[in-house]
Parts: sequence; structure tokens; C-alpha cells
Amino acid sequence: MTVFVGKTGGWTTNVYTKTPDGDWGWIIAVAFFFTEALTYGIIKSFGVFFYDLMTYFEESNSRVSWILSISMFVMMFTAPLSTVLSSHFGYRPVVMLGGLLVSLGMMAASFARTIVDMYIAIGLVSGIGFCLSFLPSVTVLSLYFEKYRSLVMAVASTGECFAIFTFAPAFTLLKNHLGWKNCLLIIGALQLNIIVCGALLRPIVIRRTEEEPVDVVIETKHMLENEETRISVDSVDSGVESLSTSCDHLDNSNKCKTDDIRKENLKMLSSKKQKPQHQPKLLDFSILKNKSFIFYALFGLFATLGFFAPQLYVIPLSIRLGINEWAAYMLSAMAIMEVFGRLSIGWVLNKLPIWKIYIELICVSLLSLVLLCFPLIKGFWSLVTCSMLYGFLFGTVACSHIPMLAEDDVVGVEKISSAVGIYVFIQSFSGLAGPPIGGWLVDVTGQNYGSAFLFCGIGMSVGAFFLALVQPSKKWSCQKQPLETDKQVELKQNINIVEDVPEDLLQTDLKKSESLQDQFQSLA
Repeated sequence: MTVFVGKTGGWTTNVYTKTPDGDWGWIIAVAFFFTEALTYGIIKSFGVFFYDLMTYFEESNSRVSWILSISMFVMMFTAPLSTVLSSHFGYRPVVMLGGLLVSLGMMAASFARTIVDMYIAIGLVSGIGFCLSFLPSVTVLSLYFEKYRSLVMAVASTGECFAIFTFAPAFTLLKNHLGWKNCLLIIGALQLNIIVCGALLRPIVIRRTEEEPVDVVIETKHMLENEETRISVDSVDSGVESLSTSCDHLDNSNKCKTDDIRKENLKMLSSKKQKPQHQPKLLDFSILKNKSFIFYALFGLFATLGFFAPQLYVIPLSIRLGINEWAAYMLSAMAIMEVFGRLSIGWVLNKLPIWKIYIELICVSLLSLVLLCFPLIKGFWSLVTCSMLYGFLFGTVACSHIPMLAEDDVVGVEKISSAVGIYVFIQSFSGLAGPPIGGWLVDVTGQNYGSAFLFCGIGMSVGAFFLALVQPSKKWSCQKQPLETDKQVELKQNINIVEDVPEDLLQTDLKKSESLQDQFQSLA
């Protein structure tokens, strides 16, 4: 593996001949760990402020739920914008800008006087910041790893779990002593560290085949010219003057040859510099023609209904069941098991030579069953059990559903940037509708929080159905493509061979044949 370090737009860029599976990627993994903690970790810990916001603004469950709904919608809806900005300006400045917006939005929320102010501050401003911070980080991390991608993504994404485990009790303590407004101000200052994480993201360029060095080309040209000069010298010694040299005497011929070589070398260098390079598309919509991606996007659309609402409603559900003292620790129980879930799925996907898409399908199916069990909870131990099972299974799905886009079963690593942007954009509609619908069901059913979990379980089950169609659609698309005959393959190979023949070599051979023909004519 060859490594080059260059400058692109003023930023340091690593250029590799193959995926490094490490190197600076370990630094990016650490940066992603803290970015995950300061984005998703904060979002999922926001449930500790749920009752305080309802009391302060005198609003219903549904109205307060819109804060996170708008934030999730904006975060996912602006995913294509994040992809375009990252492709144009690079990952590093985009993540740093996102960290600044996240912090400003959270600090502005501490001065909110109405629920609409919360919608604008956390929903709009922080939502855009979440998108610009998270998506480029996960994209560039997936580019640095191939063999260990699943395991590294699983370990790095545990930052969200450790954040929930520590933030939920810490925010509860700060809220009780300083008030929820001062607590949000402290959180906003803490999120400024995303800017530091973004500064560590070094872009990567992978060139699978190295271009032939210019020195080798020049040396080859010298060899060809020397071979031609040798033939010309032999012709002069035999008494026959070759027309391949345009000078009258051998000394002048060698001098002219040297000048010609220099001129042609300069032409080769200039043509090599002027060769236009293929510029990648900022956002490649051709993946929408991929049926497997369409089914996978539909899976993400419905599965997102069960991603955020449980963390939002598990604390109110605990209070409703009379478990006031241990309510905040339910999130911690989820977070602990989520760590084990992420590490387990990363180890499984990295070790077993099986279709990863089916492993994810099993996890999604089990997760939907656990969500459907929440309405049946009657006491403390059943709540703890369901919370821990949900945390474990959610960890397996959360750390694998976006990196799964890089697998050949869905899109592939070549189009991962555009795939992530479009996939998360499609998820945005569920992120917007999920929590408010859950809050509306709670209000309609008389503060029955089990109805919100039932709604999440149904959405996750529909997502599992579409996920089951991804691999069959991939096989069907491959079988539909016509197979090439042996003659077509042989013809393509011959065309490639002809195209690979150097033009200088052809010109030299033609020049030699013309020289020999002129010599025979002079002898005659």
C-alpha cells in the first residue's frame, strides 16, 4: 500500500492505492465516537426534559414531541445538502460548520419563551447542524476501512450509548439544581467540541491503479529512439543513407535526435498534465434505478418510526407506572445493552462469511417483536427486561443499517456518499411524523404510552418486510442482465489490447518500414 499526502483546496488529503484499514482512520474513528455522543447521544437523552417542557410551556405531549420531530426531519431532509457540500468543500469544513450550528441552536433554546422558539432553535438550527456533523463523519470513516468496516463502525458508534448512559443521570441532576434552561446552555457549550472532531477528519482518495510514472515513459521513449538510431547507424555503415534521419551527417543526426527527444518529452509531460480528470457527481441519482436500494430505502422509511420514539417515551412510561425514582435509569439500561448490541453485531458481521443483509433482517424482526411487547408491561422488572432487550437489538440495527449501504448487496462503496444522502433524506419523513403521531396516540388513548410503542412496533414490522425483499431483488436484477457470449468477450479483449498499444511504438514501426522501403528503392 502506497501513501501520498497532498493538498486539496488547502486541506491535507491522504491518497492510497487501496483501502488502508487503519492508519489515520483510527483517529477518525475516535472523532466519530465523540461526534456520535454529542449528536445522537444528546437527542436520545432529551427525554429527561419532557415533563419540564410540558409544564413550562403548558403544552401537550404531541406539541412537545414536535421539537425532536422537526430536528430529526431537518437532519434527514437536508442529507442531500450535506452530500453536495461535502463533495464540493470537503468533509472537514462541513462538519466544523455543523458543530457550530448545533451549539448555537442548543444555546438559543435556553432563552426560548414559547414552544415555537424551541422548534426554531433545536428543530431547525440544531437539526441542520446534526446533519452536517454526523453524515460526513460516518461517510469518511467508512472509506478508511474495508475488511474491518463493520467492527470499527460498531465500536465507534458506541459513543451514542456511553453518552446516554452518562448524560441521562447527569442532565437530570443538573436540571434539578440549575433548571432546564441553564442545563441546555451547558449542553450547547459542550457541543462545541464537534468542531474539534471535524478538524480531525482528513479526506481520503483511493486510486486503485497507479498511473505509470513519467520517468518510466521517458525511459521507454529513450529506448525506442536508441533502437531507431542503432538501425540508422547500421544503415549508414552499409553505405545506405536512411531517410529516418533528417540530417546529412551522423553527428548532426545525433544532435537532432536529442533535440527531438527533448521536444517529444515536453509534449508528453504537457499532454499528461492537460489530461482531463473525471469529476464525480455531487449527488448521483442513478442509484434510484437500483431496485435493491429502493427496497432498502423503504425499510429505512418505516423502521425509523421505531428509532427515536422509545427513548422519548420510556421515561414518561416509567413515571406512569409509578417508577419515578428509576425512570432516568431506564435510558441508562438501554444504553448499556446497546453497547453490547453494537459490539456483537460488529463482531458477527466481521467474522462470519454470510450475507450481512439477512443478519440485519433477523435483528430488525426481533426488534419489532420487543416493541410490540411494551404495551403489555405492568411492573418494574418487565419494563427493565423490555428496555434492555430493546437496547441490545436497537444497537445491532442502528450501527449496521447505514454502513450496510456500502455492501454490494445494496449499493456498494463507490456510491456510498450519494446513497447515504438519499437514504437519510427518505428517512426524514418518518423522523418528522413518528414522535408526533406517537404523542397524538398517547393523548387520544388517555395517556396510554403503550399505544406509542405499539405504533413503533408496527412500523418496524413493515420495515422488516421490505428489508426481506432487498436480496431477492438483487438476484433478480442480476439474472435479468443478458450474459455475454465468448466471442463478445474475446472481441472486447482484443479491442482493449489494441487500445493499450502505445502510439509512439506504432509510429516507430511505421517509420522503420518506410525507411526499409526507401532503402530497397535506392538499391534498385
